[in-house]
Amino acid sequence: MSLGSFGRWIRRNLVVIAGLLTLAYLLLPNVVVTVFSFNDPKGRFNYEWQKFSTDAWTDPCGVADLCGSLGLSLQIAAWATLGATVLGTMIAFALVRYRFRARSAVNSLIFLPMAMPEVVMAASLLTLFLNMGTPLGFWTILIAHIMFCLSFVVTAVKARVMSMDPRLEQAAQDLYAGPFQTFIRVTLPIAAPGIAAGALLAFALSFDDFIITNFNAGSTVTFPMFVWGSAQRGTPVQINVIGTAMFLVAVLCVLGGMLVGKRRANKA
Repeated sequence: MSLGSFGRWIRRNLVVIAGLLTLAYLLLPNVVVTVFSFNDPKGRFNYEWQKFSTDAWTDPCGVADLCGSLGLSLQIAAWATLGATVLGTMIAFALVRYRFRARSAVNSLIFLPMAMPEVVMAASLLTLFLNMGTPLGFWTILIAHIMFCLSFVVTAVKARVMSMDPRLEQAAQDLYAGPFQTFIRVTLPIAAPGIAAGALLAFALSFDDFIITNFNAGSTVTFPMFVWGSAQRGTPVQINVIGTAMFLVAVLCVLGGMLVGKRRANKA
């Protein structure tokens, strides 16, 4: 291939090349985490490659309190996702479908938790809990997570509800469907992709949060806090194992969603 033809090929595929390079850049940390999950470090820190080993994969809970903190984070993320999704969905429908006083103000206030720096929100929540005399722990973490996840759910569901065609619900009502039946059979299935997107986003944000959790956890230790504490003393290989497993689960969920969507499109 001559230099001129190679230059033309580059220009034709510039967008694809840029996309692939960006994707490789984004996935590079995940590749490093995966590779070092098979490392057998000599010291406390898993920062230099020594030799291949599967010991950490055969005993992922070999480090004290690791799986306990992981289970706690999953539990908090699940409850926070449920609470934020239910409340966020109702708020999104109310903001789109109904007219009431201070509606514009509520629309604006919804975005404040997303725009506010996490350290400011964390300190404000800590002040609130201390003034109320609420002991820090599981419940304060859960309340804080529901609060900052709520805005993301509202935004995702609201975008979906705004794009819905109201004539579909009117057609259901013309066919003698009641309000509840219309909501269950027509409205909810149409809004489901937005609700699912908000729920997945809320779960990821809750599980991954460190700053707000660290301020309001008291003596409770979640998985991100465990990772941060372990980094001060030595990073066990099992942390890389858990991170790799979670990444693979996320990839499988995305591929499964794409496969289901493709099958539905083919049937249609």
